[in-house]
Amino acid sequence: MAIPIKSPQDTEKMRIACRVASHVLERTGSLIQPGITTGEVDRAAASFMREADARSAFLNYRGFPGNICISVNEEVVHGIGGSRRIQYGDIVKLDIGVVVNGWVGDTATTIPVGVIDPHVQRLLTVTEDALALAITFATEGRRLGDMCSAIEDEIVANGYSVVREFVGHGVGRKLHEEPQVPNYGRKGTGPRLKAGMVLAIEPMVNMGVGGVKILSDGWTVVTADGKPSAHFEHSVLITKGPPEILTWREKTLSR
Repeated sequence: MAIPIKSPQDTEKMRIACRVASHVLERTGSLIQPGITTGEVDRAAASFMREADARSAFLNYRGFPGNICISVNEEVVHGIGGSRRIQYGDIVKLDIGVVVNGWVGDTATTIPVGVIDPHVQRLLTVTEDALALAITFATEGRRLGDMCSAIEDEIVANGYSVVREFVGHGVGRKLHEEPQVPNYGRKGTGPRLKAGMVLAIEPMVNMGVGGVKILSDGWTVVTADGKPSAHFEHSVLITKGPPEILTWREKTLSR
């Protein structure tokens, strides 16, 4: 299936949707503190979306029941807001997807709650740095596999494991478009990147083994060994020049 190429007009609409996603993520992230429930965070995020004349890209997507994905500690992705109370020392993954005028913005971060274990903080730092590295490969003419292998090489070199069952993706009018963007691969393989493509690049990195399992709710993905996992994501536009991070945020929530 062909990879969608956004026109200049499409790209401007993507910028708007991605700015909203980033703003909602920042506002939602500011609520993360000990004692708040994941359900309260989810409902607040929905309110922030309504204020921005946006709707959740996740709610009811293939039956998903949450407005956002909120995943704690060993939960990798697709966590559902509920009665769980966030604790001091947790790490909380917020994955925000919004739809604005028919276009999707998608972004994620991992937030430490207070002072966390330094080994876990290193996991967050390495994962976010791997995302930054991957974005440098998001240039016209590069092979997609160059980016994917760079993520894997960086993660493995630091002693961690990439999640292979869940991957990044193209994004635009739909939440998931071509191509898939794995966090592993081989240099020199895959499609060539072209200006106008928008990729949701999202390293999902486990402190221990790379294996995962899905809980009985049918959605929440957790590490197979119960060790922590980190997740960061940006929607990135391929241009004729340097890559453009459409979900860029001024405020860093992870460090």
